[in-house]
Amino acid sequence: MQRYPFGDPDRLNLDPRYARLRRDEPLIRVRLPYGEPAWLATRHADVRTVLGDARFSRAAAVGRDEPRNTARQIQGGILSMDPPDHTRLRRLVARAFTARRVEELRPRTRQIADELVDNLLAAGPPADLVEHVATPLPIRVICDLLGVPVTDQDKFHTWSEAIVSTTSLSQEQIQQYIDNLFAYMGELIARRRDEPTDDLIGAMVRARDADDRLSAEEVVQLAAGLLAAGHETTVTQIPNFVYVLLQHPDEWARLRADRTLVPRAVEELMRFVPLGATAAFARYAKEDVEIGGVLVRAGEPVVVSIPSANRDETVFADADRLDLGREVNPHLGFGHGVHHCVGAQLARMELQVVLDTLLDRTPGLRLAVPEPELIWKSGLLVRGLTAMPVAW
Repeated sequence: MQRYPFGDPDRLNLDPRYARLRRDEPLIRVRLPYGEPAWLATRHADVRTVLGDARFSRAAAVGRDEPRNTARQIQGGILSMDPPDHTRLRRLVARAFTARRVEELRPRTRQIADELVDNLLAAGPPADLVEHVATPLPIRVICDLLGVPVTDQDKFHTWSEAIVSTTSLSQEQIQQYIDNLFAYMGELIARRRDEPTDDLIGAMVRARDADDRLSAEEVVQLAAGLLAAGHETTVTQIPNFVYVLLQHPDEWARLRADRTLVPRAVEELMRFVPLGATAAFARYAKEDVEIGGVLVRAGEPVVVSIPSANRDETVFADADRLDLGREVNPHLGFGHGVHHCVGAQLARMELQVVLDTLLDRTPGLRLAVPEPELIWKSGLLVRGLTAMPVAW
């Protein structure tokens, strides 16, 4: 039985063992740092099955010693639910993230991006893309959508690290940050009862008070989860995308020359960039299921490697090559099935706006330090840069 993850992540490089596993042993037994042994799925088709087939359950993880990367057991909430409970909660927030609603946010997002790039230009060169653009943009957008005071952004951005931490924080810090985040959202929700608003938190409060579709605890957990998840991954992906583009100057030049490629470029970068440093959120087989020619017994957990699935040679032509014009791109960067990222359209729009804005305002963008001097985050579920000094 292999230990998993296979090793510390190397920048945004995918461990070559995944290619061998997809070819020779697509489902293997692994042991994560904590919890019971699990199966690891590496092929695109198998990952889709585990994420999308009703025979696999997230709710079944509750009360089990779930395979995981931290001593802390994953908290409950929507990520630990199956339909119909999951459907009940997701339906209430999904309306805020429809393609139409997200497009209505695009002009405001572009205005925010321009203001932040103004700050970047004023600060340098060199200036830190993470500090001036990547971190504040998704935070300001999700704050506008939820109705959270952006003046509190430093606090909840710090607390949100608890959601993606494996070893970057102690168990005591993780619990303290989560408690702080939940307490903050609880106070904000309480104020909404006295001062109703039309934002998403206001809508959840009305759903709770009108017909008890949400319990008080569910409102707090859902709002805190949306706030944390609604910015944390996009904050990380913005510099990841820029880094990859600068490491592929021909593709960066191609994008500068043909701006209509921006939407496709975002999809290709979602496929190509291995955001996850490890696997999380195991699915439990509710009955015996054959996956990749292997029988997974009822009650056994399966974890999936989305980065590996996104490099599956049987699905993506020349899978290890970045191709911003790729036309057929069924990547799993936003997940799949009932737990497919509810904010996928919002993240797409934000990433498109950032790339468009940087192409407009800083066409000569480049790293301001030698690439080996960049410092990468560690001890998190996601890969990313702690800072990205750039010039233009």
